[in-house]
Amino acid sequence: MYKQLKHSAWIQAKVQNVEKLISSQIKQIEQTVDEQQWKVLHYFRQHGVSEYHLQASTGYGYDDIGRETFEKIFADLFGAEIAIVRPSIISGTHAIAACLYGTLRPGDELIYLTGQPYDTLQQVIGKEQDGSGSLADYGIRYREIPLLSDGQIDFDAFQQALTENTKVIGIQRSRGYADRPSFTIAQIKKMIQQLRQIRSDLVIFVDNCYGEFVELEEPTHIGADLIAGSLIKNPGGGLAKSGGYIAGKEKWVRKAAARLVAPGIGLEGGATYAYLRDYYQGLFLAPHVVGEALKGAVFTSALLEEIGFNTTPKWNEPRTDIIQQVHLGNPELLVAFCQGIQAGSPVDAHISPVPAPMPGYEDPVIMAAGTFVQGSSIELSADGPLRPPYIAYLQGGLTYSHVKIAMIQAIDRMIESGLQVSLIK
Repeated sequence: MYKQLKHSAWIQAKVQNVEKLISSQIKQIEQTVDEQQWKVLHYFRQHGVSEYHLQASTGYGYDDIGRETFEKIFADLFGAEIAIVRPSIISGTHAIAACLYGTLRPGDELIYLTGQPYDTLQQVIGKEQDGSGSLADYGIRYREIPLLSDGQIDFDAFQQALTENTKVIGIQRSRGYADRPSFTIAQIKKMIQQLRQIRSDLVIFVDNCYGEFVELEEPTHIGADLIAGSLIKNPGGGLAKSGGYIAGKEKWVRKAAARLVAPGIGLEGGATYAYLRDYYQGLFLAPHVVGEALKGAVFTSALLEEIGFNTTPKWNEPRTDIIQQVHLGNPELLVAFCQGIQAGSPVDAHISPVPAPMPGYEDPVIMAAGTFVQGSSIELSADGPLRPPYIAYLQGGLTYSHVKIAMIQAIDRMIESGLQVSLIK
């Protein structure tokens, strides 16, 4: 594969050095995959998954045994009382919105403990009553607590912001487009414990996108009331073509389901069409696929650090999601990097992405995503907003080999573009 590169000898030497460096980290990831795979297999067997569970339902979808069993498996895996997993949830943002609209009422207050949430959630929250249907339109107040300079939670500021109307506390596990570390399960556990000490009646919601199966526990294992995520990220294993999930305490999941569907229907209806076979097989493959994405992220971090870039997390730091942040420093280099990833994609490799306005984002965004499922973040993709400090966010990868190939092509493209000629001097 190196013969196809303009700077093959230099890149090959770097890759060989890096793969020796990260070998122990790769083994640790494989051990986690083994543990997660055992758990998934255990619950599939415990719930007696059979061929008839994989069949489609239509219309109202009542008495869909495949859907009901899948949701029980999902809840068990995530340490939740119940879960709702449906193709009608079109994205992580949609699942999160259902949770917030389901739990909050006019006059209630939402506080995000982990700073400003992901860009696409800003319009769900709303800044003022503008008729868009945002939370603000319903008289729901919102506050966010900026993180301290060291990236930790500012509990002093939180307690000052807390009011008798505060009902839901939002925690975003992954960094999103923020220049801060993602929060580990151990860190989230401490947050939840401290929140419970301050006020036991608060509803603690965690945006779990990008984090599923990375660590041995999920936020619902350690006290979160409600979590949400997308099936075209980690838990779909690369096979789910659409869908999302909500899991947690039964009281709150049912409220979210009423908002998602309709009061009185909630969890009881919802056709699964021909999705169930993909859902079951995707969930079965999810630990392995997430492991491959993590190996690719570790490789990416180590290789880019080797050639002089700053990355977060570092290759040998603990990980709690599949996102790899790369500080590129200027817009041209961000564009070249993403174009290189696109050129290494199995779909639409001949297309060269350019920055453009995107729904839900404040700045133009460049997105490289030559994926089999549109927008799938468990497949290899890279994107970033065109704003300082010009950071690329790389995520996913169905196979470690694909991530390696795409990365060396991206680096070759950056060098060839003349933007980073100093790399090979």
